[in-house]
Amino acid sequence: MSRSDGSPTKRASRGESTKSALISAARELFVSKGYFATGTEEIVAKAGVGTRGALYHHFADKEDLFRAVFDQVQADLAAATIVNERDDALDLLAAALQQFLDASADNTDVQQILLIDGPAVLGWEQWRSLEAQYGLGVITAMLDAAVAQRVIPRQPTIPLAHMLLAAVDEAALYIANATDRRKAHTQARQSLKRLLGGLRESG
Repeated sequence: MSRSDGSPTKRASRGESTKSALISAARELFVSKGYFATGTEEIVAKAGVGTRGALYHHFADKEDLFRAVFDQVQADLAAATIVNERDDALDLLAAALQQFLDASADNTDVQQILLIDGPAVLGWEQWRSLEAQYGLGVITAMLDAAVAQRVIPRQPTIPLAHMLLAAVDEAALYIANATDRRKAHTQARQSLKRLLGGLRESG
């Protein structure tokens, strides 16, 4: 009689369960305490996976685990983005970027993981690269649609997408690090609205 609990499928399932538990525990601790104040022993204990050997089996180090948490928060944010079907592509773009600013003010996971610890842990270059990976394609596609609709003047959209991504990332950092986040959020939303409004084709 074969032992099904030792099958490759069962082992893979246990491995994924352990990895998921580590990411979940790390995410909760990083958000509540910050990356630098959280120890690997705490993460392992909270995840209930035994020893740190389980952590290092799935992740090269604590920073590698943070990267997995960062990716998860980014994916959750993208999945939560609500974009209604509208005719105006520039309005679609404005709605998507404003939702990111809203999350920067209200979502503690986004604030701590993406905007506070992200640049410090990953370094500015890698942080910007990851932000571009998640946001640049969406912004470029919406700008292309806006050009096709003649909502904005015909122009190269890739450099414009880079500029808008940089602007919204800086606005999000401004909000997350502000003493008065509500005020900073209002100011950033108003500034973004004026910036995007200036792109619109007149006449």
